[in-house]
Amino acid sequence: MCVVVKLSELSQTPALKSQLVADVLHLIDAQVAAKKGVSGLALKGAYRVVKGLGSDYLPGVVGRLLPDALTALEPLWVEGEAAGDPVAYVDQHRDRAADTLLTITDRKAQGANSVVRSVYQKFRDSIQPDVAAAMPAIAAVLQPYTQAEPTVTPSGS
Repeated sequence: MCVVVKLSELSQTPALKSQLVADVLHLIDAQVAAKKGVSGLALKGAYRVVKGLGSDYLPGVVGRLLPDALTALEPLWVEGEAAGDPVAYVDQHRDRAADTLLTITDRKAQGANSVVRSVYQKFRDSIQPDVAAAMPAIAAVLQPYTQAEPTVTPSGS
């Protein structure tokens, strides 16, 4: 039997948060690499600029965004659990989920360095459909983390 873990709790354990950040970064890399056409080239170029800020930059950004993102997505996730399949539910409500995440990144981008803020503002209006399209994959990344084996505490005998 598995214990359901709340999304907002996933970033509270450093090792778990670190693995989740790595999984999210892998997903972002795959999503950007899959973009085609002129807009894909522009997005890939912007992504290279941001990655060029340092090897710790994106993991740090994702790590800082993660607690707020998980907390913001939790009501949608809970609704999905009640409906029987949170991944399918997030997929069905992908625009709502994307808008929830973009509200957080909008707020955080205001405090970012000028290069990141400029790149973000340039692409902000066009990324909502991309974030919405990525929501099923994001939900699929999150789902295994919400299923935890119960810990057994010694009975003291």
